[in-house]
Amino acid sequence: MDQRLILVTLLIKLGVAAAVASALVRSRYFKWLLFREERSFEQKIHLTLFVATFFALGVMIRVLVPNFLAADLGFEAAILMGVIGGCLTGALGGALVAMPALWAGEYVTLPLNVFAGLMAGLLRSRVPNHEEVWSFSPFIDLGVYRWVRRVLRRPLGDWQTAFFLVILGLQLLHLELAARLPGKMFALVSDQWPAQLAIYAVTIAMVAIPLKIWNNARIEMKLEEQERLLLQARMEALQTQINPHFLFNTLNSISSLVRFDPDSARELIVKLASILRRLLRKHDSFIQLREEVEFIDAYLDIEVVRFGRDKLRVSKQLDAASLDALVPSMILQPLVENSIKHGLAPQVDGGSITLRSRVSGNTLVLQVEDDGVGLGQESAEEGTGIGMANVAERLAVLFGDSARIRIEDRPEGGTSVTLELPVLQASEISPETSSVVAAIYEARGSGQR
Repeated sequence: MDQRLILVTLLIKLGVAAAVASALVRSRYFKWLLFREERSFEQKIHLTLFVATFFALGVMIRVLVPNFLAADLGFEAAILMGVIGGCLTGALGGALVAMPALWAGEYVTLPLNVFAGLMAGLLRSRVPNHEEVWSFSPFIDLGVYRWVRRVLRRPLGDWQTAFFLVILGLQLLHLELAARLPGKMFALVSDQWPAQLAIYAVTIAMVAIPLKIWNNARIEMKLEEQERLLLQARMEALQTQINPHFLFNTLNSISSLVRFDPDSARELIVKLASILRRLLRKHDSFIQLREEVEFIDAYLDIEVVRFGRDKLRVSKQLDAASLDALVPSMILQPLVENSIKHGLAPQVDGGSITLRSRVSGNTLVLQVEDDGVGLGQESAEEGTGIGMANVAERLAVLFGDSARIRIEDRPEGGTSVTLELPVLQASEISPETSSVVAAIYEARGSGQR
């Protein structure tokens, strides 16, 4: 074969290898199979079928269209399947890829592919850490000193170098058989050393390129998992930040009543114990709005004891359609607390708080209003403290730009705080998901909302 034609064919084969690897990694199920440390027999079969089908089509194209030699990557695919899936995947995959060639009368292709897949699978079983499979590169370590030190630390041999040499040895066997048994096996053969060198180099690259492409997808998945875990940790930190803040203010209220009204202090302790039992019993980051309102009722019972029933009045205007929607746990408590502390407490006669909820399209609107002193300069500054800042950050973490919070003065006096959240129903949260935060994060990533 003409040397220039061989070189052009080799270049095209590199592109075909990259294209097939990129097409495969677009499948979520394939990625799930590929990056599992342990696979069942059924999962190994599925992985084999995924990879072998694509590469077998390339062999079939080469058989049916003789001039398109670059489509045949069957030999390299057998090595690739062995190193990612083990002996079973390598041998079975090599056999499946060889079927179109076997149909064309190239009988030696089948045993060679099976042998190549088995050798790569055996080498995978010898790797000390499967991470080394994904870090394989067609370029051996050019730092001779580092290479010698690594070999001395592991006298049995460096796996990367061993895999490199095994690929070269298998390609040597491939070319020798093709030269001795013409017509019984397909291979690009040349008697000129530049072309021969290119054939060996491209063989190694065609194994390394899919591994690199798949490793990039693997790294992206790991980064997404780390981001999800970071989001979950951040969310849990924000949620635990509310509880001490709430407890601190409640215990202050109890301490102020202990001396002159011990019965009221005892009642507050009982209600606080009830709230704590509920907090300890339920760790969900999201709860239904009706449960959040029940929690607010318990909290307001504590505040009513401190203020007096004639100075703290509560009104609720809740749309029945909104009560089943999910909201972040304890999202309303800081808003109600701010209304009491900064709006009603400065007034001698106290005042009233109104809770409203409604569903508008795909948006859940929650409002906490009071008829207190209004924002004012001092109240506005304090209103951006722990409680309100926490609410704003929790909404940003959970919903991004899909949630809004507005704080404004009411024309008739007092303050209004409005939350606009995406509507989430309990049915949208997978029961298998251990953390609701993770489920919401995944829903945002996959466009469920």
